Amino acid sequence: MTLKEAAQIYVDLIHLEESLAPDQHQARQEVSALRSKYHDLFTQALRAAGIHCADRFEATSRAFELVSEDIKKTAN
Repeated sequence: MTLKEAAQIYVDLIHLEESLAPDQHQARQEVSALRSKYHDLFTQALRAAGIHCADRFEATSRAFELVSEDIKKTAN
């Protein structure tokens, strides 16, 4: 899995989790588990690319940056 693919899936899972109603406990737990898994995969891909992140928040910011860069490229 490429860095951009991992970032896209991770960001999609964040958006999905945010879109779930508060009373959808089971769905929230399942999406949260997937989000954690893809966060780990994304940070591994960052390390493999030689990109250091100080913490999980910086890694998340990088994921959003990569995804927004891709959106900008496809829009042009």
